[in-house]
Amino acid sequence: MLSLQLYKEALANNDRSKVSEIEAFLQSIEDEKNSLSTKFAALAEESSAERVRVLRISADFDNFRKRTERERLSLMTNVQGEVIESLLPVLDNFERAKSQIKVEREGEEKINSSYQSIYKQFLEILTSLGVEAVETVGSSFDPLFHEAIMHEESTEFEEGIIIQEFRKGFKLGERLLRPSMVKVSAGPGPEKTIDDENVVIVEDVDSSESIKDEGDDSE
Repeated sequence: MLSLQLYKEALANNDRSKVSEIEAFLQSIEDEKNSLSTKFAALAEESSAERVRVLRISADFDNFRKRTERERLSLMTNVQGEVIESLLPVLDNFERAKSQIKVEREGEEKINSSYQSIYKQFLEILTSLGVEAVETVGSSFDPLFHEAIMHEESTEFEEGIIIQEFRKGFKLGERLLRPSMVKVSAGPGPEKTIDDENVVIVEDVDSSESIKDEGDDSE
């Protein structure tokens, strides 16, 4: 404001030297203002770029942390699964021994009681680790969890339903430790009738033909 007042007085007095001096001073102020505006814009752009870089680094670190945690959990699960798999034959031995123990004397009762306690504790430990038995009898056969070693005709169970378990299967979370060995129903099968001569007649539903099977002559 002072410079503008002096500028007006110089113009009024026709003092060209003073006018030129004040104009040069005002121009320097304008140049400095433009320079500062340019620097401010550059700093703002640099700050924005740094902010984006910091956000990207933060996101990368967060992804790295999550990936590392997943890998750690996966490694723990794999190691845990391998250890449990090595213990499953021990569980099989417990199951076999359980079916063979016959309690007839007082001493045998004590041994059986101790065995049952150890067996129960073993199962509780597996359960606490997240181990689950694969469902079998009465469930539909699933090749991802079951291994069929026999098929048998059954009037009680529909085709594809498990009717007997030979060896337990187990899983740990979504991981299958080992499949169950099972017998699977093949359905009721073709109809059979016996005629007056004790001949078994098998009705083939698909071809509508009768196949005769000679029975035992001693029957």
